[in-house]
Amino acid sequence: MIKINTSRVAVVSLGCPKNQCDAELMLAKIAKAGYRLVVEPGTADVVIINTCCFIQSAKEEAIEEILEAASRKKDGINKKIIVTGCLAERYKQQVAEEFPEVDGVLALSDNANIVEAINTVLLDKRAMLFGDIENHCMEGERLLSTMPHYAYLRVADGCDNRCSYCAIPLFRGKYRSRPIENIIEEAKNLVENGVRELILVAQDVTNYGKDATGSSLTILLKQLTKIDKLKWIRLLYCYPQHITDELIEVIKSEQKIVKYLDIPIQHCSDDVLSAMNRTGTKQMLTDLIIRLRKSIPGLVLRTTVLVGFPGETEEQFTELAEFVHSKETRFDYLGCFAYSEEEGTAAAEMPDQIDPAERERRQKIILEQQDIRVAEFVNTLIGNEHEVVVEGFDKYAEFFFGRFYGQAPEIDSMIYFTLSESVKSRAKPVIGQFVKVEITDNLDNNLVGVML
Repeated sequence: MIKINTSRVAVVSLGCPKNQCDAELMLAKIAKAGYRLVVEPGTADVVIINTCCFIQSAKEEAIEEILEAASRKKDGINKKIIVTGCLAERYKQQVAEEFPEVDGVLALSDNANIVEAINTVLLDKRAMLFGDIENHCMEGERLLSTMPHYAYLRVADGCDNRCSYCAIPLFRGKYRSRPIENIIEEAKNLVENGVRELILVAQDVTNYGKDATGSSLTILLKQLTKIDKLKWIRLLYCYPQHITDELIEVIKSEQKIVKYLDIPIQHCSDDVLSAMNRTGTKQMLTDLIIRLRKSIPGLVLRTTVLVGFPGETEEQFTELAEFVHSKETRFDYLGCFAYSEEEGTAAAEMPDQIDPAERERRQKIILEQQDIRVAEFVNTLIGNEHEVVVEGFDKYAEFFFGRFYGQAPEIDSMIYFTLSESVKSRAKPVIGQFVKVEITDNLDNNLVGVML
């Protein structure tokens, strides 16, 4: 029998869904140990900050969160602070030395020891656990922090692509696929507990199985589609060079796989792609996008690009801007990062570093153009009917909101809808329910509609 501990614990998770999966594994362990989980860090005795350090802005956010916790600790609100995640992995000793208010620092491989770390700091001892990244555990029970009807399903961790600007391999290690039987078992458990949408994530989802005999993304997808009660399967972070004809055919033919792909291209200039150490060319990307749209009717595409890379000329930037917004190769949704020098990467040592203000100017231009593109995309949907998963109700504006297959949670726009006269007398839709909505308008690049 678990002895209930009276200490309150809050977990603040920053960064990407992969980091969120780590946080959920820790949450389950903390709850099982009997600690009282709270949402607000300002009400916790122990605050665990699960950090990100992908780019400079992510580091700054993590440091700000640590300093806020330190301030609360000084005021007697928080008693103990533990730092985990990518910042702790990448800057182990520095975090311990530069933040004396921090009571525990855990490398990624030591997330499994989170309960022991909490026990240690509550005994007024520092917990400094710096294990090997190759021992980072991706398995175990999770306590979901998403809405109950969807969950992220991590299929691998680490990365072997070695893009010259990216530090992820330095602290996440080499690419490591999870055993396919473990993924399927976890997926079945999630679905049995009410999840209807599984969102596959990794640093590169399309590389799944490359390090495991007898596994591949297409094999995994075919097995996932056999799970009863599972409604949607969504793919994020697909490396363009690893998208095969076989994968395209599976996405096209399997009804449960939503016709949505997140394909970070980063750039289209052949010279910039080469300097980024990304295989492929502009022509390859063009051919891929055309093939995808032709093969998969109704496909919604998202991408991420990087501007201000060392040596990127104005002409090369213009080439990128025209590429992502042209009729032939445009994307429905797009994220844009301004280049950030990351120590330890090849790009950080390159000549012709571009002024940060210029990087931000280029980022702003891309995003302003994308607003126009999203408006065009949204307008093409007006008059269509879509199946929408309900995610909430605004009692002040008196409308429901949710997503159709072409919208990923937390990063894309939403659908706001009211009830038609014919359904007002029925029970109102609830969170996680799938309903039919007719799209009637565009409101600031969000869809507006009526439930049928």
